[in-house]
Amino acid sequence: MLTQIKFGTSGWRAVMAEEFTFANVRRAVGGIARYVTGLKPQGARVIVGRDPRFLGETFCSMAAEILSAHGITPLVVLDPAPTPAFAHCVAQIRADGVINFTASHNPPEYNGIKFSTPDGCPALPEVTQKIEAEIHTIDREGAGFGVSHNTAAVAGHQSIDVKTGYLKRLAEIVDLEAIRKAKLKVCFDPMWGAARGYSDALLRDAGVDVSTVHDYRDVLFGGHAPEPDDHLLEDLRKKMSATGANIGIATDGDADRFGIVDADGAFVQPNYVIALLFDYLVETRGWTNGVAKSVATTNLINAIAEARGVELHETPVGFKYIGELIMLDRIAIGGEESAGLSIRHHVPEKDGLLAGLLCCEMAARRGKPLGEQLKTLCNQFGSYYPQRENFRLTPAVKSKFTERLRSDPSEFCGHDVRSVVRTDGLKLIFDDGSWVCYRISGTEPVVRVYSEARSEQGLEKLSAAAKQWIFD
Repeated sequence: MLTQIKFGTSGWRAVMAEEFTFANVRRAVGGIARYVTGLKPQGARVIVGRDPRFLGETFCSMAAEILSAHGITPLVVLDPAPTPAFAHCVAQIRADGVINFTASHNPPEYNGIKFSTPDGCPALPEVTQKIEAEIHTIDREGAGFGVSHNTAAVAGHQSIDVKTGYLKRLAEIVDLEAIRKAKLKVCFDPMWGAARGYSDALLRDAGVDVSTVHDYRDVLFGGHAPEPDDHLLEDLRKKMSATGANIGIATDGDADRFGIVDADGAFVQPNYVIALLFDYLVETRGWTNGVAKSVATTNLINAIAEARGVELHETPVGFKYIGELIMLDRIAIGGEESAGLSIRHHVPEKDGLLAGLLCCEMAARRGKPLGEQLKTLCNQFGSYYPQRENFRLTPAVKSKFTERLRSDPSEFCGHDVRSVVRTDGLKLIFDDGSWVCYRISGTEPVVRVYSEARSEQGLEKLSAAAKQWIFD
C-alpha cells in the first residue's frame, strides 16, 4: 500500500527511510510537476533548493531530473538557502514555483518538501489539494519516473543565486546604519541551518560587531531539532556572555522561524516579539494599514491595534493566510506565536532573518533592551501571559474529545464563556479577557492547547482547567 502524501500547513514532512523515501519523493515531485504543467504547458521554470539536511543534494538532483522529464526548466540552488530567500527570488524572476527540500524546525531524522507558488506564498490548500490529486493519478497510472540519484547531475542543470538579491532586499528594509551607530553587539545562531552566512554577513558588511555559534554544517543539528526555542539556545547565551553582546538572534533549520535572546540572557517569547515589532513599525514607519495574527497568538496585539486605530485580522493557523494579506497590502505586519513573522512590502512567507534584524534595529534605535521595552508596552496596554501546551490522546480520549469540540459551551471549568470562535479549532473567550484555544493535530494523536491570561496566577489556573476539560 502506497504512503499517502499529504501537504499540511507548511508542506509535506516525514521521517527519512520510513515515509520520506526516494520513491515517495518521486511521487511528490511528479505531482508538483503535473500541477505546474497543467497551468503552463510550455516554458515553465521551477526553483529547486534545500536546507542542509542529509541527502539534500540528492533530492535536488532527483527533482531537477523529474521536472526536466516534464518539460520544466529546473533552476537549481546549489547551496542551502533560507525559505524566505526562495520566496523572494521566485517573485523577482517570475518563476512558476519553488520546490524546497526542508523539514524546517523538525528533528534531524525528518525531511520534507515545501512548495511555494509564483508569488512566493506557501501553497494554499486549493493548490496542495490539486497536487495531491495529481499524485493519486500518478499512482493509478503507474506513471513514476526512474532517476539516477547522481548528485553530479545537478551541475548539468541551470543554477541560480537566491542570496544576493535577498540580502539586498533585507538591507533596504532594515536600518543597518542605526545598528552600526548604536555600536550594538550581536550574536547570531543559525542552528547549523540554512541561514549560515546570511544575517551575520549582512551585519558584518554594514560594520556591525557580530559573532556566531553553530556556523557549520551538521546534518544532525547537534542531536536535536533545529528549533530556536528557549531551552536550545544555551550556546547562544554563552557566546553572548563571552562577547558582551547586546542581543542574540537565532533562526531554525530553514530560517523561517526566529528566536530572540535579550541582553540579560532572557528568552523573549515570539508572542511578545511580534507585539513589540508591531508597535515599533507603527511608530517608526507610520504604517497603520492593518495587523494580522493567527487565532492562537496573543491578544496584546489586539490591544495595541485598538489603541492605534489599526484594523486587526485574526487568521487560521498557517502563515499562508497571513501571506495573502501581505500580498494585498492589507497589513503592516503579520505573525504567529510559533515564531513566524513578515511585514509589508516583503515576502508573503515567514522570515526569521528579518525578524531578528528588525529586533536589532529596534534595540539600537530605542536604546533599550527588549525586556525594558516590553515592560513599557505592558504598562501601556496591560499584561498578557500566553502559553502553548501539547497533550497526547489515546484513541478513546481523542474520539470523545473531538465530539466535545463540536459543542459551544457557555461555561468552562467555572469560567463564563463570553464568545466562541471557530476560525481554527475551538477558541473560548472569557469575561476577564483570558482565553483558551484547542486544535487537534491532523498528523499525530495530539491536541494543541493555547491559553492566555492576564496574570501568572490566572494562567496557572487556566492551564489546569484547559487540561481538565480534555480528560474529564
